[in-house]
Amino acid sequence: MKKTVTAIFDIGKTNKKFFLFDTNFQEVYREYIKIDEIVDEDGHPTENLPALRHWVKKVFDRILNTEKYDIKAINFSSYGASLVHLNKNREVILPMYNYTKQMPASITQSFYEKYGPELEFHQCTGSSNLGMLNVGMHLYWLKYAKPDIFKQIKYSLHLPQYLSFVFTGIPLSEYTSIGCHTALWDYNKKDYHSWVYSEQLNEILPPIVSTETSINMAYKGKCIKIGVGIHDSSAALLPYLRSVKTPFILVSTGTWSISLNPFIDKILSKKDAESGCVNYMLINGRPVKSSRVFLGNEYKIQIEKLTTHYGVHKDYHKTVNFVYDIYHKIMKEFDNIFHWESIETADMPSETILPYTSFEYAYHHLMIELINLEVHSINKAKGEMKIDHLFVDGGFSDNAIYIQLLSRHFKNIELYTADSSLGSALGAAICISDSPLNSKFLKKNYSLKKHIPFITK
Repeated sequence: MKKTVTAIFDIGKTNKKFFLFDTNFQEVYREYIKIDEIVDEDGHPTENLPALRHWVKKVFDRILNTEKYDIKAINFSSYGASLVHLNKNREVILPMYNYTKQMPASITQSFYEKYGPELEFHQCTGSSNLGMLNVGMHLYWLKYAKPDIFKQIKYSLHLPQYLSFVFTGIPLSEYTSIGCHTALWDYNKKDYHSWVYSEQLNEILPPIVSTETSINMAYKGKCIKIGVGIHDSSAALLPYLRSVKTPFILVSTGTWSISLNPFIDKILSKKDAESGCVNYMLINGRPVKSSRVFLGNEYKIQIEKLTTHYGVHKDYHKTVNFVYDIYHKIMKEFDNIFHWESIETADMPSETILPYTSFEYAYHHLMIELINLEVHSINKAKGEMKIDHLFVDGGFSDNAIYIQLLSRHFKNIELYTADSSLGSALGAAICISDSPLNSKFLKKNYSLKKHIPFITK
């Protein structure tokens, strides 16, 4: 007898993953691939969209035809800040420009001269000046830098909705992709910002539907419920929101460490905007206050340097556990010793000076400094709000020193780690499911673990 499953494509910038979940949201199958990037017309790396589309269709069609699984639904989670442009024949006509591509300063200046002041715009849209990370600015750039090709655009789709379009042929927009620091949305009006209408960009942005929308259609002779896709950060939040009833912050760690506070009901304050906070969006259109730091990227850079300096194996850092005596000795006369390569802070030295003879001491010191950055980021997302729980998922959730130090800083808040490599995928599955979650869901599906702060001697 075939097992009833929901299929999920979880598309990251590095790994492209495919999952099957049973009716209890248990993973029953997965596979993934890495697809080499190509370059756009300027030589900047970008997603190989034809290869991605080919892989998605090939994998789904293969699983659909097996005798083991009965796919009842499919949905899509992916990174945001990326648009796919279609012409009147619904063909892709431009590269999917990478959000790391440099935005010309003249375009940014022109935009804020028209629609600023910048700080007020930031508060209203939950979007700081992030260049191509603001997909609204991406469209503004296309309109004025590449007017001939811009005129050919019939629809501009956020990446999660493009993946859905691959299967349905129906161009749509949904809230989580629109509201993720895009500079498109006015959180006061709960509609596109007036500048979007002034520039007539609304004409190429497809109709907005609820993130929980699904389309029942026949696909290769089988009736399947097809979701409209969801932004991965919003998807990662969903299981927590459905199973935890008291205020919390989710710290999603990886290349970026993003602190997400979904318990706000107003636009960013002037102080929030000045500190760099931005908004993501829940599936119901409510804002998520967030703060981020390039923690994982900086960790990788510094670990490579420490590994070379101390002549240890490249994976040695993974074996280092928290030692209280080392921590205590470092904190007696603590000072910042690391010069960051991808993070700007006012109190970092002009160069890294390592006073230690052992890797362990240097590694503990590195983690103390990184945690100070993390705590600052979490506190920006938290603001004055009382938070009962702090959840950590992603790459740092199994780093013993990270967790010990973080629990020490937030000793009055219950700290949990989650094994949520499935986080975004599970969120996408839950989004199109009618099944409610109970309080045991996280413990059962995420291996939730509570951490007790260490005691200072």
